[in-house]
Amino acid sequence: MLVGGLGGGSGKTIVSLGLIRFLKNKGLKVRPFKKGPDYIDAAWLSIAAKNACCNLDPFFLDKETIISLFAYKSKNHDLAIIEGNRGIFDGLDVNGSCSTTYLAKILDVPVILVVDCTKVTRTVAALILGCNSLERDFKVQGVIFNRVAGPRHRCILTASVEKYTDVKVIGAIPKLKNDPIPERYMGLISHREYECEENIEFLSTIVSENIDIEQALSLAQNTNKIFVTKKIYPEEKIVQGINIGVVKDSSLWFYYDENLELLQRLGANIVEFSLIEDPLPPCELHGLYLGGGFPETQVQGLSKNESMRRYVFDMAHKGMPIFAECGGLMYLCKELKVKGQIYPLAGVFPYTVEIHKRPQGHGYTEVVVERDNPYFKRGTSFLGHEFHYSKCVGDVKNLSCLKVIRGTALGAGCDGLLYKNTFASYNHIHALHIPSWGMNFVKAAEIFKNFLDNWKSNTGSCKTITAQY
Repeated sequence: MLVGGLGGGSGKTIVSLGLIRFLKNKGLKVRPFKKGPDYIDAAWLSIAAKNACCNLDPFFLDKETIISLFAYKSKNHDLAIIEGNRGIFDGLDVNGSCSTTYLAKILDVPVILVVDCTKVTRTVAALILGCNSLERDFKVQGVIFNRVAGPRHRCILTASVEKYTDVKVIGAIPKLKNDPIPERYMGLISHREYECEENIEFLSTIVSENIDIEQALSLAQNTNKIFVTKKIYPEEKIVQGINIGVVKDSSLWFYYDENLELLQRLGANIVEFSLIEDPLPPCELHGLYLGGGFPETQVQGLSKNESMRRYVFDMAHKGMPIFAECGGLMYLCKELKVKGQIYPLAGVFPYTVEIHKRPQGHGYTEVVVERDNPYFKRGTSFLGHEFHYSKCVGDVKNLSCLKVIRGTALGAGCDGLLYKNTFASYNHIHALHIPSWGMNFVKAAEIFKNFLDNWKSNTGSCKTITAQY
């Protein structure tokens, strides 16, 4: 089933989390999905299901890839629950391209609509009728009321929907005194900075007491079979013995699971570590992947860990392939300015990064590769997304290798800072949209491993390497 809403903040995440955890506690194996782009909600969904969430994004992935990925990830599971994003009809244009309804239609899954009923009664029926008349081949099958004031309010809402529509009322969530998952400027609070289990169990109880679970499951059972028709991942490994470090701590943890799975299927060993807690990585690395996150909230710990900052700087200088997105870009710069205070960071790129009160880039992106680099062939065009409140101060044109067609990125139409084999951009990518990224990354790591092995066997000084393709 797909849980959608009429807009952000409607309550679809609370319902999704509670429903997933309740069914998980009942012994069902649930695979969560999130209509992307999204990292934070997806992380919460993963925790609720105790199973990795998969992002489905029609902007990055074509119809056949989405269907095959959905079928592949759902295999051997009892239930798949997809959480939509924004309003169910909201897309890139007035036709609703890449919307939640588009995703629901191509997957042919029933939609349960979560409606914020604050200070409304009969109008909810009009909202549902409007949803079911906007697109000829789309219908909402069920509705869950949210923020219901009391029994009388619920009674009027239910009677109105039953009289004027043929949509099933699945349940009604009462107003909660405290928000179980607070929000901030990039959406929900990170699961790494907030108590998870107690809150998710609380939502499970709320859902079980206020939603007709059997009726929801009956909708989910009334679906057609789907099949994998397209190969999602490569079947053969192309490298061996390669260690790619992946930072996963409270500062950097934005990664699409599919990106990491692609690297693993190509033969890389994923080594997780922390830029804050660990003085050095736990083993020899041949590549480094720095995802996005909230380095500005953890900047004191990042700056204080001088041994790790020095390690990253030295490895970049020696030619280790380092790929960084957004928060990772911030860490690789000279320093980060937060509330007037300057904190030194890795210093690979000679920029000060400043945090602003308003977004400096937000939305889907499109870029063209203009300079040779280890990850993308010159002339390649690919899609991504950005969401950042930070900005690099200074002239970025000399070090950038991407031309921005859509989006803001570094500004001045630029993105993709490049130093030797270190690549850093505000752009987040999805590996299944551009799988050559993963292939080139592990090949560059293999070249660097061979370089290290040769250096160890010789007595000469350690030189630098720049991978050539």
